[in-house]
Amino acid sequence: MDFSLLGPISVTTGSGELALGPAKRRSVLALLLLQPNTTVPLEQLIDSLWEDEPPEHARTVVQGHVSRLRATLAGGGAEAYGIELATHGSAYLLRLPEELIDAHRFGELVALARPEGAPGDAVPLLREALGLWRGPALTGTVTSPPFAAAAHALEEQRLTATEALARAHSALGEHEQAAAVLYTAAVNNPLREGMVAELMQALFRTGRQSDAMEWFHRTRRLLDEELGVGPGARLKRAYEEILRAEGAGGNAKDTTRAAGGGRTPTRTAGGAAAPVDPRVSTPVDPRVPAQAVRGPAAADTPSGRSSAPRLLPRPPARFLGREQQLAALSAVVRSAVPGESPLAVVTGPAGVGKTACAVQWSHAYAEAFPDGQLFADLRGFNEGAAAEPVEILRDFLLALGTPPDRVPTSAQSASALFRSLVAGRRLLVVLDNAQSSAQVRPLLPGGEHCVTVVTSRSRLDGLVATDVARPVPVQALGAAEGTALLGAMLGAERVADDPDAARELVALCDGLPLALRAAAAQLTARPRWRLTRLAAALRDERRRLALLSAEDTGVAAALRMSVARLSADDARLLRALAANADGHLNASVVASLAGSDPEDIQDGLDRLTEMHLVDEESTDVYTISTLTQLFARDEGAGDGGRY
Repeated sequence: MDFSLLGPISVTTGSGELALGPAKRRSVLALLLLQPNTTVPLEQLIDSLWEDEPPEHARTVVQGHVSRLRATLAGGGAEAYGIELATHGSAYLLRLPEELIDAHRFGELVALARPEGAPGDAVPLLREALGLWRGPALTGTVTSPPFAAAAHALEEQRLTATEALARAHSALGEHEQAAAVLYTAAVNNPLREGMVAELMQALFRTGRQSDAMEWFHRTRRLLDEELGVGPGARLKRAYEEILRAEGAGGNAKDTTRAAGGGRTPTRTAGGAAAPVDPRVSTPVDPRVPAQAVRGPAAADTPSGRSSAPRLLPRPPARFLGREQQLAALSAVVRSAVPGESPLAVVTGPAGVGKTACAVQWSHAYAEAFPDGQLFADLRGFNEGAAAEPVEILRDFLLALGTPPDRVPTSAQSASALFRSLVAGRRLLVVLDNAQSSAQVRPLLPGGEHCVTVVTSRSRLDGLVATDVARPVPVQALGAAEGTALLGAMLGAERVADDPDAARELVALCDGLPLALRAAAAQLTARPRWRLTRLAAALRDERRRLALLSAEDTGVAAALRMSVARLSADDARLLRALAANADGHLNASVVASLAGSDPEDIQDGLDRLTEMHLVDEESTDVYTISTLTQLFARDEGAGDGGRY
């Protein structure tokens, strides 16, 4: 059993991640994990959970969350790991081996590393420590000052470890690696003078004196604009050391670079130096219009390849409509905040056409990304395991020209190299079929000229919270749009001969493009059938899902992959919803049908809604589509009442 604080709050067992429930429950667990094997007073929990005046029933709420956490941990086999959540009067104690907490393991690894004394041993230790991070610390907790302070303290430890890793690389003479480690962290923390000073020194030692000087002038300008102060002693000392070295004739790498005609430093419109990617040494001015900017030429990649990667799949066949979603994707790019990389999340139920929408938009705007378009299926809702980020990063790095022997084997290092390589490029990244926010984060580029489009059946609220992702929901087709799709697939004349049946087919398919395309495949294989004959067959609920399948694709297969990602409790809840005749229920009725606690039912309904298996039609009114109802009933009956 593993407890994670260095990213989204989570508990993972050999059989998967435990369902922890709402933010306050996760926050209770986080506070207990921050003080393991120590009694935490109930009042401290209350003060941390409510930023303002807590409600009168705060004690009862906290006690309820502790009770449910205890049950969740017990269900995950906590006893076998020596884990116990105990009550001591008006305080709580989470007793467990501290090495099960990722923050504890991180601290131990960092403490063991001696960057200057034993740099060869320090590098793998620090890389392993930094590899434990899966995003901003304590993601998913409430936004109160105690949690903000704790997250900030953990983040400071991460930055300190990053600086230590760079020093270890430098001690080994691996100055390129030191610069790559520091670059992304310095971009994200531009006023951390010590880190910028170390980056300057690493760049200088690789022969990139002009790049190092640009970082100094950029940081000096930011300090003046943001804080009204000048550079501190450490930053000035690094600058002066570089000036003295240049005055003394520079180093061997500098001489070689000068003889080869090194690049002239590029300045922004205001005269200040632009940030530089240490691996490609090409400055980027964020104020230049998009049409006039290109990132580093493909010839500047490590392998010298001359062509940008074009990994998009073929455009979707007979794509119709979705003007609102396509316009929303364009708006995400246009409305991006300067300095941020635009990120859109296309979400919706299985079979609604999320991938088609994302790929259609990507092809339409491919010319806006001259440095390449990357695409990966993350297999979040396929049979078998979802794709590991390091697997996808390897494919991306190879496509960008990185020699195979220079591709890092750890996800953290590969992610850092990927961000460094694309920092100044105009690049589109499409991440299809994502399972979770944690799977996506290592794959996100950092450059503000990069655009990322993610598709998922889950809402990926974590990406919205931590990376300001813009949701682009995709709904089922209406009668007119669905009929138009049938016409595009079958021919307008065949649909016009049977317009009432065409509209009925759209309704029987719940407006899902996947179901409509499967229905069209049935009719294409039977050219003598009228649409009304298939509609009559689909009215039989026992046959509908089977008829809406075509070889290796279909509604049942798509829904099966969604349900496979549910916990056993949520799968039973879905079956209880499906048992209701009209598919319209509130939490109280569902609790009665499922024989469960209303608060637990509410959490389950929230998770099913997040996965687009049910919809919250209005406050506390939940609906389930007909096809999902049929699938849940059939699968439940066919497996003895279990999925």
